[in-house]
Amino acid sequence: MFKALMVTREGDGPATPVVTEITEDELPEADVLVSVEYSTVNYKDGLCMSPNGGGLVRSYPHIPGIDFAGVVEASSDARYAPGDKVVLTGWRVGEVHWGGYAQKARVKADWLVPLPEGLTTRQAMAVGTAGFTAMLAVMALEDHGLTPDKGPVLVTGAAGGVGSVATAILAHHGYEVAAVTGRPETDSYLKGLGATSIVPRESLNEVVKRPLEAETWAGCVDAVGGEMLARVLGQMTYGGSVAAVGLAGGAKLPATVIPFLLRGVNLLGIDSVMQPYENRLRAWKRVASDLPMDKLEDMIVNAKIEDLPVLCADILNGQVQGRVVVDLNG
Repeated sequence: MFKALMVTREGDGPATPVVTEITEDELPEADVLVSVEYSTVNYKDGLCMSPNGGGLVRSYPHIPGIDFAGVVEASSDARYAPGDKVVLTGWRVGEVHWGGYAQKARVKADWLVPLPEGLTTRQAMAVGTAGFTAMLAVMALEDHGLTPDKGPVLVTGAAGGVGSVATAILAHHGYEVAAVTGRPETDSYLKGLGATSIVPRESLNEVVKRPLEAETWAGCVDAVGGEMLARVLGQMTYGGSVAAVGLAGGAKLPATVIPFLLRGVNLLGIDSVMQPYENRLRAWKRVASDLPMDKLEDMIVNAKIEDLPVLCADILNGQVQGRVVVDLNG
């Protein structure tokens, strides 16, 4: 028997999470059995734990947790052997497939990557999907020509998981980072991660009629979308790029094509779920080498499996700062 957070739902009633015990026989069939050491809390986890599953969970009972890191216990795939340390993010694990909110998980070998050298399983989950996505965003901006001498980089939703890691990585590489937040109490936290300046959220929330404003940002990691993304597009410098990673502010984009046509602005979509294996390895290696571990530690909120129902509700309400690390054996 081992501990798991099981979400059940009767008919059209609300989904209910309960910490319980299950056996290996109850896990789905797959190639690799992993002894899970740590998981984390992402926005999608909050959705999967919501009363209707956020439209992501297809069947119940269900074990959420879109990320986990741990040690291989058994494997029928030659790529992994007992004792190997592995990380899983994406592939709709925790949504369609049972996830990491349990002390054991059985998954396809194709969904795993080896734990990068220089990272512990705990650090990997301090990074998680949020930090992995942030690294993909920084890589995409750099692939499109962003360098520290080009000008300041804007990070929206900066106190969240993606924004926190993006801020720390960019600052570590010498970028001037402008952090957008609607929570003034996070100002010192963001400056501690390396943000050069704080931009109040309300200053970017209003849609303006002018399709172009003063050229201000050489790059942007945007976790908000909606009206804020539309506004930021009109403030990019010539040839600047925005890496879009989220939609906390809404899925609609009330923008014009003018920034693309007159300033050559690039809007780069960042998907972490179905990312090819080779690019996953590239991103994780960059995380291990480029993310200052002291800054990562400053982001961490420690939690146990019993804390997850409250934390998953909090993240949907924008009340989680930084990165939650869940010790499945704590």
